Amino acid sequence: MQQKIELAVKDAFKTIYDVEIPSVEFQATRKDFEGDITIVVFAFLRHVKGNPVQIGTNIGAYLKENVDDVSDFNVVKGFLNLVISNASFIKGFNEIYSNDSFGVIAPSANEKAEMVEYSSPNTNKPLHLGHIRNNLLGFSVAEIIAASGKKVYKTQIINDRGIHICKSMLAWEKFGNGETPESTRLKGDKLVGNYYVKFDQEYKKEIANLIADGATEEEAKKNAPLLLEAQEMLRKWEAGDDKVVTLWKEMNQWVYAGFDATYKELGVDFDKNYYESNTYLLGKDVVANGLESGVFFKKEDGSVWIDLTDEGLDEKIVLRSDGTAVYMTQDIGTAIERFKDFDLDALTYTVGNEQDYHFKVLFLILNKLGFDWAANCFHLSYGMVDLPSGKMKSREGTVVDADDLIVEMVNTARSISEELGKLEGYSNEEKEALYRTIGLGALKYYILKVDPKKRILFDPKESIDFQGNTGPFIQYTYARIQSILRKADFEYNVILSEAEVSLHPKEKEVIKLLQQFPEVIQNAAKNHSPALIANYTYDLVKEYNSFYQTVPILGSTVEVEKVFRTRLSKKVANVIKTAFGLLGIDVPSRM
Repeated sequence: MQQKIELAVKDAFKTIYDVEIPSVEFQATRKDFEGDITIVVFAFLRHVKGNPVQIGTNIGAYLKENVDDVSDFNVVKGFLNLVISNASFIKGFNEIYSNDSFGVIAPSANEKAEMVEYSSPNTNKPLHLGHIRNNLLGFSVAEIIAASGKKVYKTQIINDRGIHICKSMLAWEKFGNGETPESTRLKGDKLVGNYYVKFDQEYKKEIANLIADGATEEEAKKNAPLLLEAQEMLRKWEAGDDKVVTLWKEMNQWVYAGFDATYKELGVDFDKNYYESNTYLLGKDVVANGLESGVFFKKEDGSVWIDLTDEGLDEKIVLRSDGTAVYMTQDIGTAIERFKDFDLDALTYTVGNEQDYHFKVLFLILNKLGFDWAANCFHLSYGMVDLPSGKMKSREGTVVDADDLIVEMVNTARSISEELGKLEGYSNEEKEALYRTIGLGALKYYILKVDPKKRILFDPKESIDFQGNTGPFIQYTYARIQSILRKADFEYNVILSEAEVSLHPKEKEVIKLLQQFPEVIQNAAKNHSPALIANYTYDLVKEYNSFYQTVPILGSTVEVEKVFRTRLSKKVANVIKTAFGLLGIDVPSRM
């Protein structure tokens, strides 16, 4: 419709003013004016001189005469409000209704792929609240990009090596007494995480003892026996010591199993896992080649750097003086490997905003190394998630555990649902499934409705509200529509012609929002923003509920109205389900 009107507006300017205009600016018509779509006339004044009201009137008259879909118009100052015909709305809705995958585009066979990286945890601790936002964002962005017509691969890089891993391993060796996930009945990631905390506790005791014996704080931190032992363990791992590597593999397997259980609870998955233990040597050859070509330079101590001062940044090390890689080296090599592995066109990194500078540098380096695809690398930068109780600290064991939060969300959903007392006739199994759907839906929606760049203060109880911009409110509307469809004892899957239906204004508003769905998906993919999907869905649900409260659906005495309104309700439910699916949220058929 918008494309059709835009072409007609361009024809109008050519016909009336002998002027070619490059584009037409549209916006939604304000509620207090008559009309369905508005053209901003002010934007044309750079091409045509004159009174904007008169220009708008001339263009409106041309459109009414030449475009069947435009039944009337009015001009308010510099805005041309177009009234779309009843027939056009019915025709448009019939096209939407018959499209089961409305809004979603399947990728073409020759479409190059995009990759989205998310999660990327360390194997010394379980996933926490920050990981939840990361996983939900990354998974949802991948689903949205796929729905926009792209082939997508989801991946993570697991940070499974380094001093932090050795700290957990050493603490388990010293204090674990051979316990395992099976013997303790703890998830493996939680068991290993406990020993990371244990290391920090014992390390602090040693520091205090050294200071009491006369050492400075700095000396104590460097020379504490536990830290020295962990550093030695890391050296042995890098040398391939059998005993250390065997323990490392065993404890990492515990953690992987724990991660997989949490991912399953969250409803996220991956097409490929990369492991830092396999990638940490990548990039060194690339740095050597870049050194030869002049992209990098070597300092007197033998370390290799890149000078980015001309780009307003600073010098960045890419290889230490002893020839070992830094994280930047690994990221350069891993990015190149991914593009080779999957023939990618684009790569999105879902990483917190504390790494903004790192990715700015990484993308610049890849560009300077001559990789054209560097322009298609994107850092999905997001703000932290806080709870009312304050900031999280992994070493001190004060993180908000992801599994615990999921349990809390389900319990909160249970408590609120039981207070409302609307679950008569449900079996215990059905109730528990519903609590899970509501609790996880509340968690996911609360996090995803916020622009990724913004920091979030997450309140579990506030998120499970059956009123307002929440997941449960939208889920409840979906369930309400399913109830309508169950009660409809007549055939409503019939095509009604434009002549048969006279639309109520509320029906028009719902159809207008439905028509926006494909564009919303494309914009969300382009902007890597699930918030656009979430808030569109809320707007659609608000408009539908206004329609539901205003006109009778099953209670209408006019058969055609009853059929059309049931069909309209069904399509709204389908779009809610599709939209929430892109957010990784389930919808219940009953609530």
